[in-house]
Amino acid sequence: MQQKSKLSFGPGAASIILIVVILSMSILGLLTYMMTRNDLSLSERSAGVTEETYTLNARSEKSLASLDAVSAKVLSETDSREEYLTKIAGQLPSGMTLEGDTVSWTEEEGKHTLNCSAVLPADSEDGHVMWKTHRLVVEMEMVNLWN
Repeated sequence: MQQKSKLSFGPGAASIILIVVILSMSILGLLTYMMTRNDLSLSERSAGVTEETYTLNARSEKSLASLDAVSAKVLSETDSREEYLTKIAGQLPSGMTLEGDTVSWTEEEGKHTLNCSAVLPADSEDGHVMWKTHRLVVEMEMVNLWN
C-alpha cells in the first residue's frame, strides 16, 4: 500500500499570508490617497479656469453693452455713415479700436485672454452692435514628464 503524503503548513505560513494581505491593503490605501489628492488638485485648477473664463465673459459683455450705448447715442446724433464712424471713433470706450465697421478689444484675467470684436450697426434700423468674434486664448505651461 502506498502512503499518502500530507502537505501541512506550519504556524509561520499564516503569519506570512497575513503580512502580505496587510502590505497589499496598505499599498491600495496609499494609492487611493494619492488619487484623491490629485483629483482635488485637478478640481481646484478646473474651478480656477472656470472662474477666470466667466469673469472674462462678464467683462466682455459689459464692454459690449457700453459700446452699444455709445453707438446708439452717436447713431441718433448723426445723419451719414461717414459722420457716424468718425464720431464713434472718438468716443469709443478705453481699450477699443475701430477698423472699418469693426470694433476690437481684449479682456485679460490671469493666464486667459479673451479677444473680442463687434460689428457696428449699418443704420438706425439695425439698432445694436453685434458680436463678430469672441475667442478665448489660454496660456499653458508645458510639463516635461520624462526628465
